[in-house]
Amino acid sequence: MQIGVNVPNFGPGTDPGVLRDWAQTVEGLGFDLLMVSDHVAITPDVAEQYPEPFYEPFTLLSWLAGMTRRVRLGTTVLIMPYRHPLLVARMAANLDRLSGGRLVLGVGVGWARDEFAALGVPFERRGALTDEYLTTVREIWRDDPIPVWIGGNSDAGIRRAVRLGDAWHPLRNTVGWLTEAVGRLAATARAEGRAAPAFAPRIVLRLTERPLGPERLAGEGTVDQIRADLASLAALGAETVVLDPFGGDPEETLRPTVAWKALAAVAALRNEGET
Repeated sequence: MQIGVNVPNFGPGTDPGVLRDWAQTVEGLGFDLLMVSDHVAITPDVAEQYPEPFYEPFTLLSWLAGMTRRVRLGTTVLIMPYRHPLLVARMAANLDRLSGGRLVLGVGVGWARDEFAALGVPFERRGALTDEYLTTVREIWRDDPIPVWIGGNSDAGIRRAVRLGDAWHPLRNTVGWLTEAVGRLAATARAEGRAAPAFAPRIVLRLTERPLGPERLAGEGTVDQIRADLASLAALGAETVVLDPFGGDPEETLRPTVAWKALAAVAALRNEGET
C-alpha cells in the first residue's frame, strides 16, 4: 500500500520556502504521493477555513515537480466545475509530461457557494457539470490517460467514481464508516455492471500520546492506533492512503514541524515493515 501526504498550500505560515521544505520532507521521508488542495476565489466562506495566501494547485505542483524526482504529485481535490474542461485537460497533461508521468488528478464537485457565485458557476449544477467536464477530459486523454480520483463521501460521489474514476477518494472519516462505504462501492459497481474503482482514502494524521476513544477518526491517536488503522485500510483493499495533517486551525501552518514529526513517525512504521 502506498502512502501520500496532503500538504497545506494555504494559510498564514505558507510561503515558497515552507512549501519547498514540505516537498523535501515528504519525498525525503519516502512517501509516495504529495497532494494539494484547490480554491480559486478566496471568498469569505473559503477564507474562514483556508485563508490566503492560497497557492493555485497546477502552478504549485509544476514548481514542485522541478524540485522533486520520485514522489507523485496530485490534487485533493481539484474543484472540477471551476475551470473549462479543455483548460483542465491541457494543464494536467502538460504537468504530467513535465513531471515525468507523476500526476494524479483528484477531483470533486465543491462546496463553497460564495466562491461559485464569484466565478459565475451555478452552484446547483455542480454535480452535472463535474460529470460533463470529466467525460470531456477523459475523452481528450483517451490515448494517454492520467489517473483520476473521485472525491466525495456521498452516494453520488460513489456513483461518479464507479462511472468516471480510476479510484474513489473519500475524505476524513472513521475506519468503521470506511469499511461500510467500501461495501457500498462494491454494490454500486455491481449494479452498474462495472468493475469497482480502486480505493484511495484521505485520512487525518494527528498523533497523540494517549489512546483516543472508539469514535476517533482514522489516522488520529497513538502510533499503535495509527498503525492499526493503516493495517485495516490495507485489508479493505486500499491501494493508496493519503495522510492529512491539517487539523482545521490555519495557525497550524505557522508550525509545520509538528506535522513533520507525525509524518516521521509513520515513516518509521514503514521502515519497520509494519504498514
